[in-house]
Amino acid sequence: MDKMIFKAYAVTNEIDLNKIAAKCNIPKKYTWEEPLILNENVLSSIFNKDIPEGQKILVFSFGSIVFMNCPSEYEKPFIEYLKKEKSDIDVENYKKYSDDYELQMTENAEIELTDSYLTVPKFEVFHPELVSTVIAKSVALEKTEEHLSTILDKLEGMIDKLEKGKLNIGNKEIAKTTSKIVRHEYNTIAYIMILDKPDITWTNSDAKYLYDMMSEFFELNDRYITLKEKTDILNNVLSGFSSISHSIRGLFVEWVIVILIFVEIILMLADLLK
Repeated sequence: MDKMIFKAYAVTNEIDLNKIAAKCNIPKKYTWEEPLILNENVLSSIFNKDIPEGQKILVFSFGSIVFMNCPSEYEKPFIEYLKKEKSDIDVENYKKYSDDYELQMTENAEIELTDSYLTVPKFEVFHPELVSTVIAKSVALEKTEEHLSTILDKLEGMIDKLEKGKLNIGNKEIAKTTSKIVRHEYNTIAYIMILDKPDITWTNSDAKYLYDMMSEFFELNDRYITLKEKTDILNNVLSGFSSISHSIRGLFVEWVIVILIFVEIILMLADLLK
């Protein structure tokens, strides 16, 4: 085979690979670092038909799915299959965060990396998994980047209120926005694992070189750093909101105490006058 076609989709925040593996009768325990690879034999049982050799689906714990050499008619049925275990998957809009890629083998060619294909002079067993991992992380980052944009929009509305002198930003609203930021950080750091590398890169120098080259080309580390910096800014802004909110509530309590004291003095004077 001189060409492999990959299609990656980010469909959710996390997937329990062990649950899917057990459902597919795969007797193996998976960690976050490795994808669940469903070969043609497993896919045959899922789709109830013969699947040609070389067609695979890779499922990643951080919510991305990569179809390798699979026709497009496999995609939606498999997403529906996953939805039975992950109800938050939007089957109708599963293509929202996606990417297509090709791995091409050309004898005596130099390694060539573009945004749509990778050309290598010789096929290595680690090529498909490395390509799948990079584009899976890339689409997962795209999903996370958009989620961060919605948090920024929410925060912008809170800032507009502040500029208009509407200082009554509730603790509940602040807590809700804070939880979204924490969830965003968790999804990025814990699940997408941008800073982690596939196991093969620690034992194979060629695999390490290729993974590092693809990661740099897809700007995985740079995009992660940008997300982290934006998250830090959001946390600082929310910390400011929280301080303002607490100050306002403290001032309100002080005024209530003053008013109560004033009312008590008036009542005492009224008693004296009687």
